[in-house]
Amino acid sequence: MRKFFTILISLSFLSFTLPASPANGAELVQAGPAGKIHGADISRWQHPNDKPINFKKMRAAGIDFVMIKASDTREYSDRLALKYVKGDRVGAQDAGIHTGFYHYALLPNVTTNSAIERDARVQAQKVIWRIGALGGFNDLDLPYALDLENNCVKVSSSGSCSKYATRAHATLWSKTFLAMLKEKTGRTPLIYSSPYFLENALNRDKELSQYPLWIAQYAINPAAPEARPNVKPGGCYVHSWTTAQCSANWTMWQYSSCGIAPKYGVSGNRLDLNVFSGTPEKFESLLTGTWLPEPADLMPVGESSTITISSVKATTTNKSAVIAIEVTRPDSSPVVTGSVKFYFTSANATKPTVAQKLVRETSGSWTLSISGLPAGTWFGSVAYKDPSGTHADAKTLVELTITQAEAPAPTPTKKAPSKPATDSCRNQIKN
Repeated sequence: MRKFFTILISLSFLSFTLPASPANGAELVQAGPAGKIHGADISRWQHPNDKPINFKKMRAAGIDFVMIKASDTREYSDRLALKYVKGDRVGAQDAGIHTGFYHYALLPNVTTNSAIERDARVQAQKVIWRIGALGGFNDLDLPYALDLENNCVKVSSSGSCSKYATRAHATLWSKTFLAMLKEKTGRTPLIYSSPYFLENALNRDKELSQYPLWIAQYAINPAAPEARPNVKPGGCYVHSWTTAQCSANWTMWQYSSCGIAPKYGVSGNRLDLNVFSGTPEKFESLLTGTWLPEPADLMPVGESSTITISSVKATTTNKSAVIAIEVTRPDSSPVVTGSVKFYFTSANATKPTVAQKLVRETSGSWTLSISGLPAGTWFGSVAYKDPSGTHADAKTLVELTITQAEAPAPTPTKKAPSKPATDSCRNQIKN
């Protein structure tokens, strides 16, 4: 009895003398400019030559949160994001750093509201599956963010943008994507963009303004008194988040893309740096609510798919053969992942060397251009393949008949003008 009483006294003493740990196990150090909560954002570019990030060094340098690229509209970039997101999340959280995620989005080249909404839902589905693959949200996870900074939907042969999404379509797409993500996970996602894009590419919209803003604007020091993003020469940017004081109702601010990477345990020279707008209590409010995926929230495996050739245009040797392709799921909705390519079949006596250019029009829909086909009839197949294994592979036969074009008159090759080298970090904050 005496021994038991002694143990009780010791336990009571410890309960009064040990410091309390935060509920999520990661105490905020607030080591950013002007004592703000400091963060970074990372992607495959912070893994040059596959090198890992030293998150313990990042934490020791005062980073409280890191936003990790977890998904992308583009297939190649999406697979690279998937390659690193799991390890980066574990490494950051083990070091005591809160983690958030973002989806880099490209808008579809479609003209109807229904098609806009369909593409947004498909891209949101990719994000939900990605969160599901991570095991859902835990209490060290910040919400997902939509990275929307490009409204080009068609690129010309010279590489310049030849068609932009309308303000109405870009706004509708954003609201559809964000609403589906919020409804499914119970967490309110953020939207990342520059004030210039918000002003010029989106409509002012009350519903859109309800989502927390992660704003990107450089060359303004967050440590300076009265420093705020959203200003421009002669006034301020006007968009859904603009306040009466010419500022923006922002939650996170990416203030530099020129952070000193080695200082934070990252190989290379540059690192995006961010600050949080408010108090630790406000930051903690973003962490409320965990989300565990149900079986229906996980990526299917080998789900059947159907490939359809919408149109074929093959004429002469001086023009590319153009094939429009659609691939759908069993419920006739577009596939979420995967891509298409043309393959010659054994029915050809020879297999010429050709160049293929694939353009994503919208989710599950592509335009495939094949240049370099000699005159003749060529047999092949358009094959859909999904390296993720989500959807089953599929293929369909295609026959291309090409006639010989007249030889074009020779034209002198123009030398591209050289552009002077510029230092993109010249006016940025180098913390």
